[in-house]
Amino acid sequence: MGDNNNVKLPPGFWFCPSDEELIVHFLHRKISLLPCHPDVIPDLHLHHYDPWDLDGKAMTGGNKWYFYSRRTHETSRITNNGYWKPLGVDETILSTSNHNLGMKKYYTFYMGQPPQGHKTNWLMQEYSHISNSSPSPSSSRRRRSQSKTDYSKWVICRVYESNCDSDENDDPELSCLDEVFLSLDDLDDDEISLIN
Repeated sequence: MGDNNNVKLPPGFWFCPSDEELIVHFLHRKISLLPCHPDVIPDLHLHHYDPWDLDGKAMTGGNKWYFYSRRTHETSRITNNGYWKPLGVDETILSTSNHNLGMKKYYTFYMGQPPQGHKTNWLMQEYSHISNSSPSPSSSRRRRSQSKTDYSKWVICRVYESNCDSDENDDPELSCLDEVFLSLDDLDDDEISLIN
């Protein structure tokens, strides 16, 4: 997919796939050359974009951006203004029936040149399909005959700014009225201390 701005989605559509859904319903279909309707996740070169440049180019789901990219060497994760550094955390993605579907790797974005960059709040999760390491011979032959692109090298990336992700915030959110009542309580305490 080149441009996700032309895709007609139903009203109220909100893109919020689970790890399993990303691998099974999107990445597996991409690698297997199967159609995905609607085709909402674009192909992007990771090194062409800083994380704040993804808006309007990648599929947006809340404060998260999704795109397909080619799996690259660590040195290829350098952008114009920084680089993605692996956190050293790899997570196996299991299906609901406990089958191994793939891997999720975590990265954080650093501003500047490696290795002296400054850490930012931008995080990336890179999903790879379990078949990426060992494609079947028949599917490899079919892919080579259809295109010179090696589809087994595709990954899906989910990029987000950690302080914008409300799921990770455990603090209760106060309404405007709660804040007013709390400030009134503070005023009452001050008045009581003045009387004494």
